[in-house]
Amino acid sequence: MNIALLIKFAEQDLLDRYSSSMLGWAWLLLLPLVNIIIFTMVFSLIMGARLAQFGQEFSQYSYSIYLVPGLLSWISFSNVVIRTTNVFQEKSALINKLAINLQILPVYILLSEAIIFLVSILFFLCFLLLIGFPITVHWLLIPFIYVLQQGFAYAIGFGAATIGVFIRDVREVVSVVMQFWFWLTPIVYVVDIMPDKIQTYLAINPFTVFLNAYREVIIDHSVPTLQPLLILLVISMAIWFCGRLFFKRVERDIRDFI
Repeated sequence: MNIALLIKFAEQDLLDRYSSSMLGWAWLLLLPLVNIIIFTMVFSLIMGARLAQFGQEFSQYSYSIYLVPGLLSWISFSNVVIRTTNVFQEKSALINKLAINLQILPVYILLSEAIIFLVSILFFLCFLLLIGFPITVHWLLIPFIYVLQQGFAYAIGFGAATIGVFIRDVREVVSVVMQFWFWLTPIVYVVDIMPDKIQTYLAINPFTVFLNAYREVIIDHSVPTLQPLLILLVISMAIWFCGRLFFKRVERDIRDFI
């Protein structure tokens, strides 16, 4: 499967989301913008949420600045895991007609989700510029964090997709796990408010590593701690390698089952 075909799949994926609406592709810009506005309006202006770690100058928007990077990254991560888990069933008609490389097929999901994340993070950047929040050169590290994050998501999703062909309940299990995972990650709350025992468990949450890296770059204006990210890179590669080995053993059966 070549790059041009993957790009075509990603383009079609985005088109399918909005093809039946009057505004069409405009929703690709409007939905992330609406999300940013809702997060900032509800938590900053209506609920008046504050975080002490921010200076007085940004106290009105402190919680929104803390919340938005986590939500945007989680949405992209979660979508890749869940959608990759379901990709073989969703594309079964296409798989049965064409000689598609099933290992590469989910990459179109990564591409389309990356575009949505890019649009969302650009709107967030504009918001920060409007309120005068400092933007530093550390923002250039965000793509690297995002690639590591989505590589981890792909590894999990691909393994689940392979198993899900034979055990249909895997799709529902993954959806439930992702809901629990969201609340076990300090996205909408601050770790310091949790009991010490809970903080220990939160510290070993893989997505917390990515979340902390984004906040170190955006909020702390610093280079993220590299060791946890490198450990997750190794874990991602191990998960992918194991998933690939299993996939190779059952690839022919996959095409028969879907």
